[in-house]
Amino acid sequence: MQAPTMRDVAKAAGVSQTAVSFVLNGRADKEISKDTSERIWAAIRELGYRPNAVAQSLRLGRSSLLGLVTDEIASTPFAVDIVRGAQDAAWAGGRILTLVNTNRQDQLQSEAVAALVQHQVEGIIFAMMYHQEIVLPPVLGPRLPVTLVNCFSADPSARCVVPDEELGGYTAVQHLVQHGHRRIGFINNIDPIPATAGRLAGYHRALKEAQIAPRTELVIQRTCNQQGGFDGALHLMAQNPAPTALFCFNDQTAMGVYAALQTLGLRIPEDVSVVGFDDLQLIAPHLRPALTTMALPHYAMGRWGVDVLFDTSHSPSKTLMACALVERASVAAPRDVLLKE
Repeated sequence: MQAPTMRDVAKAAGVSQTAVSFVLNGRADKEISKDTSERIWAAIRELGYRPNAVAQSLRLGRSSLLGLVTDEIASTPFAVDIVRGAQDAAWAGGRILTLVNTNRQDQLQSEAVAALVQHQVEGIIFAMMYHQEIVLPPVLGPRLPVTLVNCFSADPSARCVVPDEELGGYTAVQHLVQHGHRRIGFINNIDPIPATAGRLAGYHRALKEAQIAPRTELVIQRTCNQQGGFDGALHLMAQNPAPTALFCFNDQTAMGVYAALQTLGLRIPEDVSVVGFDDLQLIAPHLRPALTTMALPHYAMGRWGVDVLFDTSHSPSKTLMACALVERASVAAPRDVLLKE
């Protein structure tokens, strides 16, 4: 069947094609009665009419396209919410999101951005798999709106949103302190990225607020994966006295901690409490016991990236977004506190 045309809509509604065009384009300056407008929309729905997107973009001077450029986030299960958040915000604003995954190749990123610019996208969102600094490609030009999600740039004009890593670390350790823990180990990451420094700063801030003297032997750095968590937990639990709680850089580290504690014959949370970071849906809810962790605000950051693109009132600065504590079953009061009670 041939697709319905604007002429078909006009004939079904008993109006001119010009009137249909005014209604479709929201021309408030033209006097179209409510009754006429309703008849036109009824005909559009009945016929299943869809405007020609190319013609509309030429007429309106806008493409209704946004570009989302990522390093490898599109293939990362736990960060797909950034894409979903950006897509929902774009759709709500009547725009379509075009996704480009560069696989961390600078040349591919530059070529992808150039192609998006040639297709006259209205703005570009750069989103990274983890919180990091990036260099914006020069092909962008000064007029194209740009936002950065889960990353930042040395360019002072670039508006960005990143997780509040320090507040996240503080909240995680404060949760353990509130349960009575005072000897809290931290298995941190070895990579020099903002999350490593930020979560450590939050760890120290929570201890200082609780008037707990920091102990250097309770903070170690390991690769942020299961093996790093396993080795780190064995190292910390060999101390005398051993920590009663372990804060892990991420949920993969916590997964290795679970295995190490099981090897040592220790129970979670009866003997040792554990808190992770990321809220990986493939890991955190499925550990036994389910892991208490900090949830990165991927979806909210994705929406922010689109919403701020055209918000001229938003100053070009770094926005810190809080991470939410997700309480499950891996935290309890230490044994000595329970005995006193």
